[in-house]
Amino acid sequence: MTRAITPRGLTQALPFWASLGLPVLVFWAAGVGGWALALVPLVAWHLATVLDALLDLDTSGPDPDAPEKTLFWHNLILWVWPFIQVITLFGMLAYVSATDHLSALGVLAAFFGVGIVTGTIGITYAHELMHRASRWERWLADILLATVFYSHFRTEHLLVHHRHVGTPRDAVTARYNEHFHAYFFRVLPQTLRSALAAEATLRRRKGVSPWHRSNPFWRYAALQGIVLLAAFAIAGWPGVALALFQGLVAIWQLELVNYVEHYGLTRKHLGEGRYEPVKPRHSWNANHRATNWLLINLQRHSDHHTKPARPFPLLQPHEAGAAPELPYGYPMMTLFALIPPLWRRMMNPRVRKWRALYYPEITDWTPYTRAETPKPPT
Repeated sequence: MTRAITPRGLTQALPFWASLGLPVLVFWAAGVGGWALALVPLVAWHLATVLDALLDLDTSGPDPDAPEKTLFWHNLILWVWPFIQVITLFGMLAYVSATDHLSALGVLAAFFGVGIVTGTIGITYAHELMHRASRWERWLADILLATVFYSHFRTEHLLVHHRHVGTPRDAVTARYNEHFHAYFFRVLPQTLRSALAAEATLRRRKGVSPWHRSNPFWRYAALQGIVLLAAFAIAGWPGVALALFQGLVAIWQLELVNYVEHYGLTRKHLGEGRYEPVKPRHSWNANHRATNWLLINLQRHSDHHTKPARPFPLLQPHEAGAAPELPYGYPMMTLFALIPPLWRRMMNPRVRKWRALYYPEITDWTPYTRAETPKPPT
């Protein structure tokens, strides 16, 4: 027996498997209907927050050089989740089309719950998989993103966000004083345009047309088309509408998290379009234990941006002063983000303190608030 599949390895990975309970809860809630449908958002968003309050912060740092074979049980949840998500989405479409105990509002509530699962868990796992070196794992990411109709997130995240985070070129970096609702409707078109432009630029560098078959947007369109056709085959046009609805819920959750992760944090402009390298200080961190179990250490975001290829079990916390810390985990912070006055009251003083600590020489922050997203190819 290799170290990869020892009971100890399973024990260490087991907390990250808690997400498996959410699809079960979705089907159970749909079967019961009524009040039970409210349990999905309550459990997904607030149970982790309650556990965070009861548990100590997790500031431990695993060995960053641990061999890949020791992470088998951690990786297994990523590998099986795409199948679970496909079954959850299409299984729920089949269920609601075959039953009549749910009202129209109940069906929407059920698919709001599906969107919570595909957004909170599915996109988070896709984010991890798209950073992997193996092609088949990146394909799993594509499948997950296709089920929420946000396939271009892979291109935008890898080619744009990681390169330009903390600069006006990155649409996803929320500007200081920008409230989430304006941010959401800004980033939806801007990230699509920047992803198209990034792939077009990459194709031109390779000496081919932006419309060449190597452009992954062809694959994105095909996979999303397959999802829509399957939804139609199972439940007709209502099935298509419900599939799109859960995708919108998932995207909304993703962008809520994106909003929180970098709000107001910017890299110093060095002149001539150049910016300082990405540092831990350019992402908000959170060491809340239960939420990091749920989101596979996504809250250790500073280390992710400095070491994008590092697997989630090996992401490191940062010492106080090296990276800014959020007062609560992502579920609570995203709730505050939905209420702009509360968000500004909580976060704007922290951003100002961050500016004074790291960049006391900068007195005019106006240039850092402009968006400069590329245009798509013609």
